[in-house]
Amino acid sequence: MPAEVVVLDYGSGNLRSAERALARAGASVSVTADLAAARDCDGLVVPGVGAFAACMAGIRRVGGEKAIADRIERGRPVLGICVGMQVLFGAGVEHGLRTEGCGVFPGVVDRLDAPVLPHMGWNTVTPPAGSVLFAGVPDGTRFYFVHSYALRMRDAGQLSGRGAEVTVTTHGEPFAAAVELGVVRATQFHPEKSGDAGAAVLSNWLCSL
Repeated sequence: MPAEVVVLDYGSGNLRSAERALARAGASVSVTADLAAARDCDGLVVPGVGAFAACMAGIRRVGGEKAIADRIERGRPVLGICVGMQVLFGAGVEHGLRTEGCGVFPGVVDRLDAPVLPHMGWNTVTPPAGSVLFAGVPDGTRFYFVHSYALRMRDAGQLSGRGAEVTVTTHGEPFAAAVELGVVRATQFHPEKSGDAGAAVLSNWLCSL
């Protein structure tokens, strides 16, 4: 039986591309704001594009932060993508405005110090040896990024102290390209836009459910 996956619908813009990519990777996928479905499925995907504050407002509007917290408490897997990864952190700062996140990961998402923003296009990543998401993915594989904000590695001490596995990328400065902590995994890049490389990451996640 294919894994039952819910893509949380809170008004984010990349719902259908995430749905299609997960279906191609072998999941049975639904896109919904129904909290019972979000709590009870095999895997919950939190997508996200745009501004941190707007995404958090959408998540709170549908009660998504409660569904995420409930799943983690019960040991049920969650995958965040792009801003869907960012909102799992304690807070995000954009244009001087601090917005509280879901608080799953410690740390604050902030603007990258880079000569060109947004960071848009293909970039390599450096995963840790124990990564589930990148198992079998060759060194030098590129993934597709579109963002100006991230967890900067200079601010990642608390995350590493919690035992998280952090995959690192550099654009102007090192930042967290992916985080894996317990049943929660997240990518700053878009696996649904990363071709075969992204499909491998999604397949690895589905196999871990």
